[in-house]
Amino acid sequence: MFKDFYAQHGEYVVVSAEQASRFAKGVAGDYNPIHNPGARRFCVPGDLLFTLILVKFGLSRQMEFRFTNMVSADTPLLFSEAENGELHVSDESGKCYLQVVRDGETTHDSAAIEAFARCYVAFSGKNFPHYLKPLMEKHGVMFNPKRPLVIYDSMGFSLERLDGFTPGLALTRSSLDVQGKRADALLEFSIESKGVAIGVGSKKLVVSGLCHYDAAEMAAIVDEFYRLKAAYEAA
Repeated sequence: MFKDFYAQHGEYVVVSAEQASRFAKGVAGDYNPIHNPGARRFCVPGDLLFTLILVKFGLSRQMEFRFTNMVSADTPLLFSEAENGELHVSDESGKCYLQVVRDGETTHDSAAIEAFARCYVAFSGKNFPHYLKPLMEKHGVMFNPKRPLVIYDSMGFSLERLDGFTPGLALTRSSLDVQGKRADALLEFSIESKGVAIGVGSKKLVVSGLCHYDAAEMAAIVDEFYRLKAAYEAA
């Protein structure tokens, strides 16, 4: 399950730039250039770290994820559980990249974990242009087109049950809180199984380097997104 996207070296997990990029594009549908091998500010997708937490520790009914730093390619990562039950993803020096608080029943059923991970990551990968573009346009702001920076801050969810579901996620509400040159985007979603609501969740993103919304600039960025998508799918 997801073994093509990381390597286990003793107690450490290592993700190469190529593995991270394949996950971003092939699983999340995320064509952000920051996940391209060779990118100046390359980082491993937060959704891959999210997925690996589920793979290693299971899926709990309530989980809160907080991303504290960006992970570079080939960084040895230790996935650990603290005495208080918190889960951490840290490097060899102790620098923490992800903190997870969980509660309630936990399942280690691989089918349930993979189904939930894939449906959440597919939803999460639609940050741009699907969710963020309309929000930015509504508020008359956008990220710097020359240095677009959208940071995955946190996410959480609560599930009513863990067994026998085929989950699907749908956006229920979105908002953008503009604070000078940055903004917090909140994406709220429902979790359903066969048309029945089984949970709720939300995701927070931080958009930095804001400037006035430029329709032509934004159209060019969106066009480039779909060009990258088509090129990847053709390959």
